[in-house]
Amino acid sequence: MKRNSIASFLFIFCIAFLSTESQAQKSKSQLEQEKKENLRKIAEAERILNETADEKKATLGQLQALNQQINARESLILSIGSEIRILDNEITDLKIVVSSLQNDLKHLKEEYAAQIYSSYKANRGNSRLMFLFSASDFNQLLQRLKYLEQYADARRLQAEQIEVVTKELNDQRSKVEAKRAEQQRLLNQQVRESRKLANSKRKQSELVAQLTKKERQLRKEVEDRKAANARLNTLIAKIIEDEAKKSSTASTAEAASAAELTRLFESRKNNLTWPVGSGFISSKFGKQPHPVLKRITIINDGVGIQTEKDSPVKAVFDGEVTLIGTIQGKNNIVVIRHGDYLTVYARLKTINVKKGQKVRSNDIIGEVYTDRDGISELEFQVYKGTTKLNPENWLALK
Repeated sequence: MKRNSIASFLFIFCIAFLSTESQAQKSKSQLEQEKKENLRKIAEAERILNETADEKKATLGQLQALNQQINARESLILSIGSEIRILDNEITDLKIVVSSLQNDLKHLKEEYAAQIYSSYKANRGNSRLMFLFSASDFNQLLQRLKYLEQYADARRLQAEQIEVVTKELNDQRSKVEAKRAEQQRLLNQQVRESRKLANSKRKQSELVAQLTKKERQLRKEVEDRKAANARLNTLIAKIIEDEAKKSSTASTAEAASAAELTRLFESRKNNLTWPVGSGFISSKFGKQPHPVLKRITIINDGVGIQTEKDSPVKAVFDGEVTLIGTIQGKNNIVVIRHGDYLTVYARLKTINVKKGQKVRSNDIIGEVYTDRDGISELEFQVYKGTTKLNPENWLALK
């Protein structure tokens, strides 16, 4: 292989491979973040599940925590599978590079050997000095000297190219081995997580079977929940009515301040801080199928966030406490106004704020309530005027 072709190959190889490797690294970095997030969710659900499992009886809280853990583990296995596929592609690409370098090295060594042999034949029985001084004139002497220098340069270059390609070949072989080891580690992790997933799904089936036997109790809980929702809705409707009357008599400065707070709250859509430090959405907004009872639906005016026992509850944004109180089935509640918006925090054990108090984002307003089944679930709602909004569209992605 000639000098230019070797240099050209190495240049093209570096550009193409580094570009592919850069894209793969970016994808792997994203997948690594996903894996970390899923592992965090699994650990979080495990802590919450252990709290509810301590009660030694089947509960919806256990089922919700188990479902969250299963979903996170399924996502984790998918992420690991994607990483393995990326490594498969990288190993395939590296094998192609190794094969090309092996061929190049073979040709380089053959050319170098041919040069050595040609030099030996040319010089057999003749010295370099005899070759030079047998020139017919001075110009021919200079030409022969130049030829010998170029020939020596060619041999040196050939040796350097062999060294470069040999080093590159060894480097690429090392990369293949490293990626194979990484792939095997991921495969082992995937197997472990798959076994854990199968075990969780077995527990899930057993738990659903136990809860199905409690149909009468579960139906009563659904009716109690409806009644509690109605009581809370009546209270919030009264708050909205009172606030509307207050707004109609507000000064220009107060109206401007409320409009600015409304604008700031709206600017935080999809990025509001969570009202609890850890936890997951255990019941979604709107009409949802009951997790156990067939043909039974639940209507949620907000979301349930299952969290750990004694978790502090925080304001999601700056505002003013409009209401504190207690409602049967909802425990203690706090309502905070943010201009035209309201946020509602129900199922609190304690309340740390007073009506009319100004609060800032992340200020602790109370502590989550834990029921007799060991379930610590905050109910969180968002309103604009009389319209109930889906809190998941407002909270930051978690």
